[in-house]
Amino acid sequence: MAPKKAKRRAAAGDGGSSNVFSMFEQSQIQEYKEAFTIIDQNRDGIISKDDLRDVLASMGQLNVKNDELEAMIKEASGPINFTVFLTMFGEKLKGADPEDVILSAFKVLDPEGTGSIKKEFLEELLTTQCDRFSKEEIKNMWVAFPPDVANNVDYKNICYVITHGEEKEE
Repeated sequence: MAPKKAKRRAAAGDGGSSNVFSMFEQSQIQEYKEAFTIIDQNRDGIISKDDLRDVLASMGQLNVKNDELEAMIKEASGPINFTVFLTMFGEKLKGADPEDVILSAFKVLDPEGTGSIKKEFLEELLTTQCDRFSKEEIKNMWVAFPPDVANNVDYKNICYVITHGEEKEE
């Protein structure tokens, strides 16, 4: 019911970034706050290019280019505090190019642009960061998206299935 209320307020011009809080349940806001805190490495309340570089480095991505980081920061209309961070997620969840967004997130983990990432790396991220996958969820993921013989996972296929559903029955 909250999303409808938020849409009515936005349509009525009762604008302001505080409406973004009505789009999410309290538990979701708490999860986003935890993610924000992880990304805000220097704990100044603003996500900066250096914060992004540090959090990516902590996940093993050491060679992220400056222009890639700047492009991420420029997705926001100004400094990325928690309200802006939450607003960005709210806008993305409304359906603004979800496949592109998901693909871009995977591309950050694939600096060579191969279209795949190592199974072990993806599994580590999914079981240790934010909304952690259970062993059962990981098992189900590998059944749905089995790695190739070199243990690479085709993330483009994952993005397609997430956003369009499975095209063929198996």
